[in-house]
Amino acid sequence: MRGTVLRYRIMAYITGVVLMILCFVGIPLQIAGHPAVVNVVGTGHGILYMIYLVTAALLAWKLRLAIVPTVLLLLAGTIPILTFVVERWMTRRYINPALAAETTADRERPLLHRAP
Repeated sequence: MRGTVLRYRIMAYITGVVLMILCFVGIPLQIAGHPAVVNVVGTGHGILYMIYLVTAALLAWKLRLAIVPTVLLLLAGTIPILTFVVERWMTRRYINPALAAETTADRERPLLHRAP
């Protein structure tokens, strides 16, 4: 679970930063007549968003999220700054309790039955 959470958080931050660069730097430059930044950063964001979708879907599956939080999680990479808000909300509402439960379950298992 911890690896899935780490991958999701890394992709959420990367996707959020690239989308902010695209929206707040690339688009104004495109309006000013310099479309190169939008072309490069836009393509990069598209690729990174696909990776984000996979990591977010895996996290939603592991956490067994309902449909509404899952859709919000998956769409967070489409609106600037929303990835940061949703990542924080997911951490407080779903991830921290799941990690705490996982840690408690590990402590309660006999030593011979613990997974490596």
